[in-house]
Amino acid sequence: MTRERPTTNVFLVGVGGQGIVLVSRILGELAFAAGLDVKQNEVHGLSQRGGSVTGHVRWGAEVHAPVIMEGEAHYLFALEELEALRWAHFLRPDGLALVSSQRIPPVSVTVGGESYPEDVVERLTGFGRTLAVPAYQAATELGNTRVANIVLLGAMSTECAEFSEEQWKAAVAACVPAKHRELNLKAFDRGRAAAAAAGVLPRRADA
Repeated sequence: MTRERPTTNVFLVGVGGQGIVLVSRILGELAFAAGLDVKQNEVHGLSQRGGSVTGHVRWGAEVHAPVIMEGEAHYLFALEELEALRWAHFLRPDGLALVSSQRIPPVSVTVGGESYPEDVVERLTGFGRTLAVPAYQAATELGNTRVANIVLLGAMSTECAEFSEEQWKAAVAACVPAKHRELNLKAFDRGRAAAAAAGVLPRRADA
């Protein structure tokens, strides 16, 4: 009897303008090209005003619904630290939080009513394993901060063994404009290198 292939759940979070929709599209292309069933759901929220943006991507042999429930995400893909913490309860105990070390203070912080937490990464280890990557810094060094999302995607590729590096790169190349393809593939490679340098933090034993 053949064991049914499990479904993989990726919950994406960030703020408007960070490229969550593009990453969602790339992940969908990646799984579809591998012959898997894919379901996606995007919630834009207040993206036009820099508000919270989330996305759901699920793939497997057969996927019946696009929405990920709390505690079911294998990967939490976060392009901003506080957004990672805000949605960390969606992560499975054995899941992995991939977080870009970027801080974009929300209105509640900028007006002085609240403070931005300094220990976000430490808190995240209470929900699952955590990989913090300086994606925005790497993108800045490449000359375009808009590819921070692809840097973090490259980091994710080192921890998601379902697909080869070549499959990941093919999906990136298929979803970005030809004139930006070289830059995005460089960003992807930087993410893979950054993941190796940072290392995954284990889930806290007391969590």
